[in-house]
Amino acid sequence: MDIFPDFGAVGGASDLRALVGALLMYVLIFAVLAILVCAVTWAIASSSGNYQSAIRSRAGLFVAVGVAMLAGAGVAWMNFLIGVGQQL
Repeated sequence: MDIFPDFGAVGGASDLRALVGALLMYVLIFAVLAILVCAVTWAIASSSGNYQSAIRSRAGLFVAVGVAMLAGAGVAWMNFLIGVGQQL
């Protein structure tokens, strides 16, 4: 029995890689901007004694760092999956 799927018929892996890379680049840019804004807000709120704003900006900073880490891991994960898909 020589029945195998034709994986060459499914195209668009390079287009998918470019699309995901572009989307994750925008996510990283906005995450870095959020990190900058939250860090500055945290510093100003802490120095002025506004502790509620400092706590919220610190939480925003941690969320932005987490999003940047997940976006970076998403690029590596997508490249891994595309590589595995091409080897099948």
